[in-house]
Amino acid sequence: MSKASDVLFAPLFKDNPIALQVLGICSALAVTSKLYPTLIMCVALTATITLSSFFISLIRNFIPNNIRIIVQMTIISSLVIIVDQLLKAYDYETSKTLSVFVGLIITNCIVMGRAEAYAMQNGPAMSALDGFGNGLGYSLILIIVGSIRELIGSGQLLGYQILHMTTDGGWYVPNNFFLLPPASFLIIGLFIWALRVWKKEQIEVPEFSMKQNAPKEIKVEHA
Repeated sequence: MSKASDVLFAPLFKDNPIALQVLGICSALAVTSKLYPTLIMCVALTATITLSSFFISLIRNFIPNNIRIIVQMTIISSLVIIVDQLLKAYDYETSKTLSVFVGLIITNCIVMGRAEAYAMQNGPAMSALDGFGNGLGYSLILIIVGSIRELIGSGQLLGYQILHMTTDGGWYVPNNFFLLPPASFLIIGLFIWALRVWKKEQIEVPEFSMKQNAPKEIKVEHA
């Protein structure tokens, strides 16, 4: 696999930002009760991380080290403002549904992490590719979570009724638990478990080990 392909596809399963690095969990909990706003959030973050990685890499040699985080956040926040304004202009209802979570892309650990770890050390083209790949990895998890939550929670996908509910003469009884944020923890946890069963090299080595002391023999003195 070429370097470009590895940079693009590694974040899907090999180095997924949510499943392996456990980043970006906040939005995964908050916006995935329905698939449509989930897709919009995926597009917003992918566009932001791709463009921010590109522009930060483009000027990386001119950024003083002591203010690099401020410069990175300025670029990221500018892009987020543009994305947020476009969303309000063209899909205001979804913008209200996503609420503050589009703005919180500014502080998303995935966006900041790729800017600091990759874009500051690599060229613009590869940095944009890395950002796009991590956006896809993030989107993969959110789409899985959003699809499962909407389907099991309401029997719908993208607003279309897939499972006909008993209230309409069908057979399906919706599980309202999946419309609540804790369901995201359950689904993400199951995905992480399945991924590490498949790719055992992702299982972390225990940081600490408990030393088992052999039980001491009790000596009984006879009078």
